[in-house]
This record gives sequence, structure tokens and C-alpha cells, in this order.
Amino acid sequence: MLKKIAISDLKQGMYLHKLCGSWTQHPFWRSKFVIKDENEIGLIRDSGITEVWIDASQGLDVAAPLPVAAVPEIKAAPAQAAPHAAREKAASLGDELARATRICAEAKDAVNAMFQEARMGKAISTEIASAMVEKLSASVTRNPGALISLARLKTADDYTYMHSVAVCALMLALSNQLGLDAAQTREAGMAGLMHDLGKAMIPLEVLNKPGKLTEAEFTLVKSHSEHGHRLLVEGGTASEVVLDVCLHHHEKMDGTGYPHGLKDEQITLYAKMGAVCDVYDAITSNRPYKAGWDPAESVRKMTEWCDGHFDKRVFQAFVKSIGIYPTGSLVLLASGRLAVVVEQSKQSLLMPCVRAFYSTKSRMYVQPELIQLTNTGGKEKIVGIEEPAHWGIKDLNQFWLP
Repeated sequence: MLKKIAISDLKQGMYLHKLCGSWTQHPFWRSKFVIKDENEIGLIRDSGITEVWIDASQGLDVAAPLPVAAVPEIKAAPAQAAPHAAREKAASLGDELARATRICAEAKDAVNAMFQEARMGKAISTEIASAMVEKLSASVTRNPGALISLARLKTADDYTYMHSVAVCALMLALSNQLGLDAAQTREAGMAGLMHDLGKAMIPLEVLNKPGKLTEAEFTLVKSHSEHGHRLLVEGGTASEVVLDVCLHHHEKMDGTGYPHGLKDEQITLYAKMGAVCDVYDAITSNRPYKAGWDPAESVRKMTEWCDGHFDKRVFQAFVKSIGIYPTGSLVLLASGRLAVVVEQSKQSLLMPCVRAFYSTKSRMYVQPELIQLTNTGGKEKIVGIEEPAHWGIKDLNQFWLP
């Protein structure tokens, strides 16, 4: 039986049939699933939805009691301060970008050095990487958008190294969102930094091939997870978490991933986190064979893949950690202006801080204006995602970088 209920009546165990509202109100959400935890309800509430349709024949009814079995599946250790959290104060995007730029460059060089050592057959130690994770974590604590957005800006030559830095930053932000403790957060960050080490064993002409890979080349590329795992085992300093993510970050919830075809509960929380962070950075980055997707469009696309590829609860936490409209996204405002997302808002996932710079009505650039959407009283809002190429915008980054 279908029932329309207020969001305040939505409980764990109910079967969500439909969200009331247009796609622009909840661009990341999929209907028709059982509500498993308060995080899912929080995401709906944050998106501005006030009413939903439930199917009482497939889940709990409004008056039904909440069963004990409906408690969340992901159980983090008791909350502790994440690395540096106790002494690192929040910073604006502009204030953090300079520091994040230096940290990105230093981290890229450290990863590059590890790859070179691997190619020369030297043992890989995680000690240097551990120090880098601390610096990366401090930046993410101050302002996650700065480091994550900078790490997305890669050249073809440094993609492999900067991808590792970006996944590390994303893993740190996701760990904080999931409520993992300091030690768990460090482990997740280290796993992100080391997850693609095995690509040091793959010929560059295959990794950077501009066209479609042959079946043999694709098989070779897929071997990187096992190569990386072997290198880290031989090094003797990597933790079980780092080894696991290195080996299993390409596993999928439906069992179609590699190298072992693991399914659902066979995949650890950290490997599920690695899968989401790895894919997001890969599809938002420019590669020799394709241009990167807009960050907000990437979130929307990943939502479509969520059923078979990602753990839904991990993915939902990931969206909360970077935003529905991540920094650097090009959006259309209700006023007809194009704007780039500059920073996330603590009040609402749907109302970040943006910089408007182009009028779609006159089809010309206008004086840039920084707008905190939460302060407009609803007079200005995001109504859609736009493609820069459609409007002839060649360098979108100039509008979000201060």
C-alpha cells in the first residue's frame, strides 16, 4: 500500500517508493529501497524534501515499531578526534589553497619516488608515506574542498601520482564523515595513497594509451592490484588495511569486480571506501583518452551505478563529504546565470557558496559575484548542472580558484 508521509515520519525499515519533488531537489538520490539508517533519512532532509511516498507492503508502516535489526551496519570505533582535528582550525578555501598547493606538490613527489623505487625493484616502505598522510589529513581537516579540488587538476604526465594523492584526500574526508577514529582515518588515508602502487609495474604506453585498450592490454592493467599487493607485502611495513585496499579497490558489490569477484559483505569497509574514491577521482580527471566529467555530473552518474558497483551507505556518506555539487562544479542558477561552486555550506548540501560569472540570457560574461546561496532567502538557487563546453567556457578553474 502506497502512502504519502512527512519526512518527520520517515523511519528505518520503511520502503521508500518515491521522493516528492523534481530531480533538481535531489539529484543524487534513487528511489525504491528500504531505509536502513538515519544517515539516509538525513540526506533526504538535507536535500529539502518534505514529503515522500512509502510502500507499506514492502516495509514498515507509519505506526509500526522499529525492529532492533534495523540498526546501522557500519560500526565505527568510538568517536575520537581525527588526525590533527584537535589542533587544526577550519579555514576558508582561499586561505587553505596556498598550503594545499604545497602539500599536493610534496605528496606527488613522494608518490613519484615510491613508484620509481618499485620500478627499480627496491623494497617499498610506508614510513615516508605515513608522514605525508599526516600533512594531507591536516589540510583536509582545515578545508577538505581545497586539497580535493586541487588534486583533481592533473596533467597527463602526473595523473598516476596525483590520482593517489586525490584518493588519499577523499578517503580522509570520507573517514571523517563515517565517524572513524584517528587510527582508522590514518589507515584509510594511507590506503588511498598506496592503492595504485602496482601501476608502477604497468608499461606507461599502456597506462596512457589514448585509444581503447585491447583485451590483452586491459588484462595487463587489471593486474596492477595484485602487483601492488605483492610489492607492499615484500616491503613488510604495510598494514592489513593498506594491503586489502590495494588488492580489492576494484571489487564491486555485485561480484563483477576484480581480482577475486568478491560480493557485498565479502568486501571490507575500507575497500568499499576505496572503490568509491578511486572511481570519483578517475572520472573527474582529464586523461589522454577523455576529458574529465564535471564533479556534480560525476556524482549523478555514480548514483546510477550505485546498485551494482558501490555500497549505498558508503556512497551516501561520500556525497555528504564532498557535496552534491562539489567544488568546481558548473551550475545554472534560477536567475539564468552560470556559476561555479566555490565552497560547501554546512547548512545545506543543495546551497553551496558559488561564484556567478556568465549570463545565459545575454550569452556573455558578467562581473563575477560571490553568492552564499543560504543567505538569499530562496531568491537564488541551483536549478541544474551545465557542461562548460556547451557555453564555450575553456578554463572553468579560473572562476573558482581565488
